[in-house]
Amino acid sequence: MTKFKVSLITGALLVSSSAFAQVTAITNATVHTSTEQGILKDATVVIENGKITAINPASVAADVTIDAKDQVLTAGFIGSMNQLGLVEVGAVSRSRDAGDDKAGIDFDTSSAFNPRSSLIPYARKGGVTQNVTVPHGGDSIFAGLAFVADLSGKFGSVTDKHSALVVHLGAKSDGSRALSYKQLVDKLEGHQQSLAEKDDKKDKKAKKPSLEEQVLTQILDGKMPIVTHLTRASDILEIIKIKEQFDINVIIWGGEDAQLVKTQLADAQIPVIVSAVSNLPSDFDSLHASLETAGVLEKAGVKVILSIGGDGSHNVYQLRFDAGIAVSNGMSHEGALKALTANVADSFGIEGGTIAKGQRADLVLWSADPFEISTHVQKMWINGEEVSTKSRHDKLRDRYTTDSKLPRAYTK
Repeated sequence: MTKFKVSLITGALLVSSSAFAQVTAITNATVHTSTEQGILKDATVVIENGKITAINPASVAADVTIDAKDQVLTAGFIGSMNQLGLVEVGAVSRSRDAGDDKAGIDFDTSSAFNPRSSLIPYARKGGVTQNVTVPHGGDSIFAGLAFVADLSGKFGSVTDKHSALVVHLGAKSDGSRALSYKQLVDKLEGHQQSLAEKDDKKDKKAKKPSLEEQVLTQILDGKMPIVTHLTRASDILEIIKIKEQFDINVIIWGGEDAQLVKTQLADAQIPVIVSAVSNLPSDFDSLHASLETAGVLEKAGVKVILSIGGDGSHNVYQLRFDAGIAVSNGMSHEGALKALTANVADSFGIEGGTIAKGQRADLVLWSADPFEISTHVQKMWINGEEVSTKSRHDKLRDRYTTDSKLPRAYTK
């Protein structure tokens, strides 16, 4: 009996391994690589073991061949600056896990991520295969740690628990923004001094650093960026000074007034995350909000990332529509695509975002231009495995439109 159980388990593992190891070739595709190679016509992309193993090989020996019929193949989009997987219904407090009054630098919400959230399949319908989820924190200016997860819907889909530190700076409803800047500088200077003292002592028996200390060390070493929501131009210049003082990596989120300091942002090599549809001042810090912001920043040499303004958790599906609006207002088509793929991956140290040999096989096959409203996802692969784009919305549509002798919506 025991041997029989073992053989069943072994057989199942072999079948699973074999399925995952299958070679898939996507042929006759219009491939938007989001690399220096640009757009490849009638191209072939081969994937195996979760990776892109070849582009336009001389010959292909594939287990599965998919004829794209000249349709568009892109890298999977990467959502960001939302609470996807940490919230189900915004009005239901027991379904929200992105904030806590006691949150600080070591607030790690990745343990609360729900890969089976009904919002995730809906995001996939918009071509989104990975996401940077951020906490909104609590009383401290330090909101906590952003994390990266793929949208396969599988348990264990968090791929990086500590991808950035989110810091609240800029305008405050209570108090002065000047104190927030001082708190950030004091925290970085304090840890810098602590590291210097430890180096002097060279104490090999020193206790293991806390998560907060580890995070601050990674920031000062340039291994983890700080993400801060800023809109006013003077605030952007202030964070540029802090970046230069400590030689750290900074990502600005918001940037409605970023056009005013586009040259300084480009020189400082600071990525800016913007909403392409933010065109009205929401407060006195964003008087220059414009539909042209993304295009203006791109032309100035700033690395632009597009994200959804407002409730991005429920609306990340709309990223491709926002990208189309950005293109309509001055951004290049390839620049907008990179703002959803390669630029996000580069800024947050995420594997993927481009179609290149050796890259993670997160791919989306589209019926046409992904920025057109009428376009839809034909097929999607996350980490080399094909996934469904059927969501709760589809199930509800089917339920309420199915003819039945029973009352509407009762189909059994």
